[in-house]
Amino acid sequence: MKKLFLLMAAGLLLNASCSKSNGRNDSINPPVLPEVSFTQQDATLAYNTFNEYFYSPEEQLYYATTEKRSIGSIWTQAIYWDMAMNVYKRTGDPAHLQMVRDIYEGGFRKYDQYNWNNKTVWFIYDDMMWWIISLARAHQLTGEDKYLDLSVSGFKRVWDESYDPAEGGMFWDFNHSGKNACINFPTVIAAMLLYQETGEEAYLQKAKDVFRWGLVNLADSSTGRIADNNIRGKKGWSDYTYNQGTFIGAAVMLYKATGEQAYLDHAKQAADYTQRSMCDEQGILPAEGDWNEQGVLKAIFGHYIMMLVKEADQPQYLPWIRKNINTAWGNRDAARGLTYRNYKVPCPTGHIQSYEASSAVMLMQVCPPDN
Repeated sequence: MKKLFLLMAAGLLLNASCSKSNGRNDSINPPVLPEVSFTQQDATLAYNTFNEYFYSPEEQLYYATTEKRSIGSIWTQAIYWDMAMNVYKRTGDPAHLQMVRDIYEGGFRKYDQYNWNNKTVWFIYDDMMWWIISLARAHQLTGEDKYLDLSVSGFKRVWDESYDPAEGGMFWDFNHSGKNACINFPTVIAAMLLYQETGEEAYLQKAKDVFRWGLVNLADSSTGRIADNNIRGKKGWSDYTYNQGTFIGAAVMLYKATGEQAYLDHAKQAADYTQRSMCDEQGILPAEGDWNEQGVLKAIFGHYIMMLVKEADQPQYLPWIRKNINTAWGNRDAARGLTYRNYKVPCPTGHIQSYEASSAVMLMQVCPPDN
C-alpha cells in the first residue's frame, strides 16, 4: 500500500507503468458533461457502476482494473469494504448489508481466514491495520462477534510487534525501518473503535499514547501538515490526502471520547491545511495515483473529513467536499459512468484502475447532497 510511496522502500514500490500503455484514451477527451449537483440516486448509481466494472462475484473482492485480470491489492479491499458499509448506512438496503457480508467472506477465503500470523499474506503492518479497522466497523454495524474477535486478535498482533515501547510510535514494516503515518494514525483509529466496542480503557490509553507521539514526530503543529514517515528521527514531508485524513479521524475520535478541545483543534487544522495547501486554486483535491494504489487515498480522506463534519459538527467543510464530488461526477465517463482520480478532467475511456475510480464514489456515500 502506502509502502509504495517511500523512497526507503524501493523494493516494495509498485510497477507504475505509464497510463498511455494501459489502454487509456487520454489523448482524445470525451465530451464534458454539464455541471451537476449530485443526488442520493447518483450516489447509488455510482456505487452500482463501480461494482459492475470492478467487483468479482466469484472472488467476492475487487479487481485491480477494468480488465478484470487480477484481484486488487489486499489493503485496498478493506477500503472497498468500508465503502460497502457506508452504502448500507446511507441506504439501509438489505442487499447492501449482504454485500458487506459477502466481501468479508471473500477476504476470509483469500487471506487465509484472516490468519494474522501468515507473513506471506500479511507482509506489512499497515495492510493489517486497515482490515482491523474495517472488522471493528463491521462489528459496529452488525453486532456479530466474529468481526470483533478478529479485530481484537489482529490489533494485539500488530501492537505486540510494531509498537516501540522505548521510543514510542508504531513501526511500519516488519524490519522496523521507519515509523509512518499510515500505521500510526490508523492504529489510533483502530484502538478507538475497539475502545468503543469493548469499553476497555487500555485501548483508549494506547490511542492517546500513539497520537501524542504522532503529534511530535509526524506533524507540523504550526500548519496541520502531516508527514508521510519518520525514519530514525527525520520526518519525511510528502503530502498525501489519506495521511491528513487518518490524522483528522484519529483526532475527532479522541475529541469525542475525551471532550478535550485540543483534539478538535488539531483535526480542523489538518483539514484546513488540506484545503488550503494541497488543493488547487479552485479547491479541488490532488490527483493522486498515476496507475498505482495511491488512487484510493482520497477515498480514505473522504471517510474521515466527513467524520469531522458529522461527528464534530463542522459543516464549514461541506461546500468544499461537495464541489469535489460534483466536479468528479460531472467528468465521469459518460458511457460507463465511472469516475477518475483527477476530478478536473474527463475520465479516460480506456482501462482504469479500481483504485483511481473509487474515491469520488466513497465521497458520494458519506457526504450528503446539497438538495
